[in-house]
Amino acid sequence: MERLVVWVRRHRWTVDLPLYAVFLFLAPNWVGAGSWAVRAIPLLFLLPLLVRRRFPRTVAVLILAGTLATFTDEIWAFDRGRAELSMAVVLFNLVQRGDRRFGALTAAGILALDTMWGFSWGPSTQNPTLTIVAILPIHLAAWALGEFFHTKEQLTAEEDKRAAAQSRAAVAEERTRIARELHDVLAHSMSVIVLNAEGAKLARHRDPEAVDRTLDTIGRTGRDALAELRRLLEVLHAGQAARSPQPTIDELRELVEQCGRAVALEVTGDPGGLPASAALQAYRIVQEALTNMIKHAPADATGRVEVAFEPEEIRIEVTNTGGKAPAPALPSSGRGLAGMRQRVEMYHGELTAGPVPDGGYRVRASLVVGS
Repeated sequence: MERLVVWVRRHRWTVDLPLYAVFLFLAPNWVGAGSWAVRAIPLLFLLPLLVRRRFPRTVAVLILAGTLATFTDEIWAFDRGRAELSMAVVLFNLVQRGDRRFGALTAAGILALDTMWGFSWGPSTQNPTLTIVAILPIHLAAWALGEFFHTKEQLTAEEDKRAAAQSRAAVAEERTRIARELHDVLAHSMSVIVLNAEGAKLARHRDPEAVDRTLDTIGRTGRDALAELRRLLEVLHAGQAARSPQPTIDELRELVEQCGRAVALEVTGDPGGLPASAALQAYRIVQEALTNMIKHAPADATGRVEVAFEPEEIRIEVTNTGGKAPAPALPSSGRGLAGMRQRVEMYHGELTAGPVPDGGYRVRASLVVGS
């Protein structure tokens, strides 16, 4: 059925076939003599209706002019049905297209022509006034139908615009989410890899065993990053259902150990009963805060991560101290805090970030997960 509707909309002439049949077979009511060729001339005035959708104003003028010629000739004057129907069609066409001003001018022309016909040929019907008034409902109905279909088309267009806007917003939101996930995965893992590689280069002569441990950390971090990227690609292909399970306390501990810094971890509560997406956002916030520490904190700075999983709220605090050693010169995208803020806003929480008196830095975040 939907295919049929679409096909008809693309081939509007199929809808016009019954209309043209009415024009062709409408019983004439001529008076006087005349050949069939003469009597068929009024049909020529209806040919412009074939292109009324492309040239609505021009066709309206031609129909009114043809009707005037018809109404002023005794042979054609009583072939009124086709003329009235053709004028109603062009009036409907103008109003449906939203051209009310020209439609009003056309309606005035129709009224003038009907009045002229009533006073010219109406006396032969014994009631000229009735011949004028009786035909008006046809044109009023044409105007009303035009308004109805015009309003319907406007509503459909608005719905299409709204659907398109929602689709664009969904695409933009999905792009933002993908960019945020990629940033969190790659920024943290690459920072850990670069920092450990630099440390291994410095320690290769004085502590070969430390180099081996550092290379193990680099390899493990790289494999984890590949696994995260693979998971993200699965999400892109399969949707939200392909998300990995929510992070556990062991995964948070492993995340802290990857930093290559002295970072203490304190976790209270159990993330098992929380929404998987909320626990994932908490994990990403901790990951991004540690990434910022790796990028910007001095090499001898220490850190502390506190995560409290509560029934109605997840509270996160990541703090690092100041230090005397120079900070590593790692590139930064500047999206870290913005990404954390977006994650917090998803759960109507709060985020504060800033320096502490000892020269360090603190990130505090909360995610509201209760009803």
